[in-house]
Amino acid sequence: MLTKEEYKRYDRHIRLKEMGVEGQQKLKNATVLIIGAGGLGCPVSQYLAAAGVGHLIIVDHDVVSISNLQRQIMFTTEDVGKPKAEVIQKRLNAMNPHVKVTTILQQFNTKNALDIIAQADVIVDGTDNFSSRYLINDACVIQNKPLVSASIQGFDGQLSVFNYNEGPTYRCIFPNPPSAEEAPNCNEIGVVGAMVGVLGTMQATEVIKLITNVGKCLSGELLLISGLDMSFQTLKFKKNTKVANITTLGEYNFDFCAVPDEEIEITYSQLEELLTQEGTVLVDVREAYEREIDDIGGIHIPLPELEDSIEEIPSSKNLIFYCQSGKRSLAAVDLYKKNSKKSLNILSLKGGLELL
Repeated sequence: MLTKEEYKRYDRHIRLKEMGVEGQQKLKNATVLIIGAGGLGCPVSQYLAAAGVGHLIIVDHDVVSISNLQRQIMFTTEDVGKPKAEVIQKRLNAMNPHVKVTTILQQFNTKNALDIIAQADVIVDGTDNFSSRYLINDACVIQNKPLVSASIQGFDGQLSVFNYNEGPTYRCIFPNPPSAEEAPNCNEIGVVGAMVGVLGTMQATEVIKLITNVGKCLSGELLLISGLDMSFQTLKFKKNTKVANITTLGEYNFDFCAVPDEEIEITYSQLEELLTQEGTVLVDVREAYEREIDDIGGIHIPLPELEDSIEEIPSSKNLIFYCQSGKRSLAAVDLYKKNSKKSLNILSLKGGLELL
């Protein structure tokens, strides 16, 4: 039952003829799982807590970095280095003490996926990589849970509801993940912060509709949004039983954006040691504006220019590429190996400058 304080708090909900006291009670009784406490997870959790969803479970093993603050609106500068899920839990508890917030500070993977998803009524995908999206979809199918999914790149976003009442799943429209070469780099593609907020609040709206059983959800429809011209397009798709019927979890590559090779990645302490030796060349493959912010030295050749500039790199015993997150430098190692054999030991700085 709603308390007197809750009647006052949710007054504007209760006044809606589609919602009323019954709808608000359904929200209070519901448990929603939010996987990912980043750009999407922040607005989703905020609005669901404000709406009075009784129990929110937030799964995220990452900590806040300063580059998150452009779009992850639950965090402040003082939160840098703190676990994202714990920071959000504190904010939500302050926002609405009637909502129970549980955190799971683990990576969502094949070992825990089914057990975690079983705990909730509705699942929200707030992740930013293909491996997680396919794993979440498959686990939702096995556990028969509706999934509200969104993704953003640049000014563009998309939103849909999967596996609702045994309807179409993520695999019905995207049967297989793209290859590593075709996929955008998860950590280094650009994104407009405001667009993340738009998609996140729309996810929260879909969750509220599912719980209260009002309106028409985006099951079997993919909503495409372009922020550049503020256009909306809806693509309809049907259930494909050849790919939709999942009974067991498969294999999911969680290093999808770039496959790290331990033999070619070195830590910063190892880099410092190599720089004391003769015959070590350091190459920064970031853009010029990034180098102005943080520079640890070396030759500067942005990754898009590397293939045409390989001959400018002196022969060396140790050739070490670095970037902001370690992704472009891995690509640089691969590109260099394909186009030159001048250096003997070609390496990438693991984690890039973000870990310094």
